[in-house]
Amino acid sequence: MIVCRIWRTRIDIRQADAYRRFANEQSLPMFRSHDGFLGVVFAEAGDERVVVTFWRDAAAAEQLNVSPRYQEIVAHIAAAGFILGPTSLNVLEVHGGAIDAALVPGQQSPDASRAD
Repeated sequence: MIVCRIWRTRIDIRQADAYRRFANEQSLPMFRSHDGFLGVVFAEAGDERVVVTFWRDAAAAEQLNVSPRYQEIVAHIAAAGFILGPTSLNVLEVHGGAIDAALVPGQQSPDASRAD
């Protein structure tokens, strides 16, 4: 069963732009390099940050935690001083939902590419 891994923290808001760059330039490629990775959403409100990743199954999500590449990213983000904490992590089974690509800037809806 597909699972989502929800990581939450608070950051130094003065470093919000640097955090966003790190998420897109470092975290995203790292997630993509892992077997079983299906997708990610980076979300924010004020100083709160949430990273929701989607995985083929619980075993794939668990493998992330022991991955040397993931541990390297965790060490880099800690050293960068973005995180004020605390952090929390939950892994939940996915029972349904949808994200319409047309709602995501720079993406085209799969339906838009179909010829009717």
